[in-house]
Amino acid sequence: MQQRDVIVLGAGAAGMFAAIEAGRRGRRVLVIDHAKAAGEKIRISGGGRCNFTNTGVAVDRFLGRNPRFALSALRRFTPQDFIARVDAAGIAWHEKTLGQLFCDGSATEIIALLLRDMAKAGVDLWLSCALGEVRREAAGFVVETGRGPVTAPSLIVATGGKSIPKMGATGIGYRLAEQFGLPVTETRPALVPLTFAEQELAWMQPLAGVALPGRVSHGRTRFDEAVLFTHRGLSGPAILQISSYWREGEAISLNLAPDRDVMAFLAAEKQANGRAALRSALSRLMPEKLARLVEARSGISSPLAELGRARLEEVARGITDWSLRPVGSEGYRTAEVTLGGVATDALDSRTMEAKGVPGLFFVGEVVDITGWLGGYNFQWAWSSGWVAGQAA
Repeated sequence: MQQRDVIVLGAGAAGMFAAIEAGRRGRRVLVIDHAKAAGEKIRISGGGRCNFTNTGVAVDRFLGRNPRFALSALRRFTPQDFIARVDAAGIAWHEKTLGQLFCDGSATEIIALLLRDMAKAGVDLWLSCALGEVRREAAGFVVETGRGPVTAPSLIVATGGKSIPKMGATGIGYRLAEQFGLPVTETRPALVPLTFAEQELAWMQPLAGVALPGRVSHGRTRFDEAVLFTHRGLSGPAILQISSYWREGEAISLNLAPDRDVMAFLAAEKQANGRAALRSALSRLMPEKLARLVEARSGISSPLAELGRARLEEVARGITDWSLRPVGSEGYRTAEVTLGGVATDALDSRTMEAKGVPGLFFVGEVVDITGWLGGYNFQWAWSSGWVAGQAA
């Protein structure tokens, strides 16, 4: 049986980062993953450019039963700390919007950085390696693998969530937590497109591909980002964001002109172009296809000059407070992350170690901490991996 000081399950962002930090402390570290390549979710992130962190990291941009649990790790390893490593590696980057940082080139540069740092720290990496039973014995944890059993006093579980199963997501981390007596909160797809019933799809599908800036609200939560119409419903950053808060049976509100006084705009258009059709005026606010749809849904065929104030106000309300009731989401197939996971009250926020199981750590997406879209989940991966690597 092979022996190590630390075994890391999962060669994603959190797992590799934890391995690097443990290796730099002189620990003998082994990372195991059933995938053929390390960092596959890093590779596809950010449209292939990896939105690797966000400069505006704050606890109110994370979800979970206790989002404040994340503070300790986020304060000890900050976005600026990760940016310093990116800069030291000579990776060019830019801020796209809302504090979101992307590589100028390819996301594979981040993967290469992590692999280089792992190699320098003496970390071993077993890819395409099947994972079998995991058990605890007197000497530590025993992990059965396709390459034989391995034992170590410290085990870091960085297996991610259930999102994007075609890339190998299995939810094994939750089963391991339960095996060792740790509670797991309800899990569900997050940062995911929302789907609608046939009656809504009848008018949505012709708009597939139309995108525009919008405001999507659910209760007191709102996001001002792009909205995209699809063949199955709604997507785009604003929709992905609100999906983490939405629940089945609930409605969302869509504002298609969040930065405009639509009533004032329509009144001015009526004054200046009274003979114009409503769709002609609205096409100055939104894509023409959408303008035609709003006109059709309003049932208005008269020119602007014949529309009274009450009618124009009704149109304006329909544009700025459009209530829609999704029937579901596209699920884990396209979800960027998994909401929920290993309960944080069972972990030490300073180390990510299980309180009742010495030597057992959980990091990254497998934990009940989920960030907003825009680099927050990567920063949680770096920060939680870093603190576990200091302790394992």
